[in-house]
Amino acid sequence: MTLAAVGEIELDYERSGSGPALLAIMGMSGTALSWGEPFLERLREHHEVIVYDHRGVGASTPLGPSITIAQLAEDAAGLIEALELGPVDVLGISMGGMIAQELALAHPDLVRTLTLGCTYCGGAGSSLGSPEVLQRLTEAMMSGDRERALRAGWEANVSPAYAADEAAWSYFLELAGRRAVAVPVVFAQMQACMAHDTHDRLPGLAAPTLVIHGTEDQMLPVANGRLIAELVPGSELEILDGVGHLFFWEQAERSAALIAAHTAVAA
Repeated sequence: MTLAAVGEIELDYERSGSGPALLAIMGMSGTALSWGEPFLERLREHHEVIVYDHRGVGASTPLGPSITIAQLAEDAAGLIEALELGPVDVLGISMGGMIAQELALAHPDLVRTLTLGCTYCGGAGSSLGSPEVLQRLTEAMMSGDRERALRAGWEANVSPAYAADEAAWSYFLELAGRRAVAVPVVFAQMQACMAHDTHDRLPGLAAPTLVIHGTEDQMLPVANGRLIAELVPGSELEILDGVGHLFFWEQAERSAALIAAHTAVAA
């Protein structure tokens, strides 16, 4: 990967594939590797895909004492401008979807189309994961046992059926081992997510928008996807039955095809 100067910080990014530029914004505790090659390979068939690590992750600039979703959106905008990409297709999942919302609202000239996956807008009708899921994840992270923390995250982020796939779990574990995210960074990202609220502003979002959400999402229940689709004018909603939070892992081919069809319509 390569470092790009974005204002006063640097972000580690990678470009691959060919076609219109698509900026992929990762979620909480994730890295540029967390998309998984099966999904990225399919995206590359239609796009030049730009993935990057948020501040505090990998080789990107270390995180300060705190961060907001709006600040992370300015990082994304700065990366688009630093790479001289012009309007791009934007994909954001989970926390990355929150960042993508703020990016599209603050910089509509930089966003050609928007895909919001397994994400949250805050405000009335929104809901975060259950206290039980949050407690399980927190206890695992604080245990000092990295594999326990990763296993708890895996089981919370995919459907029960997919969690039992040992080959998929082994691949997830291998990717996580290649680029770790520090616990303080994860907690700072979590606090930023909990403070996120674009609810009342989403009706002003102008970019053509696709919302994707799985029915078995434990991290951010599917009601969040339905709410966002109701709030964003003219948006499309795709509900994936039996699929968890990491829908692009469980259904890589279908997810990439949905994104390709959405961005092609706006071409």
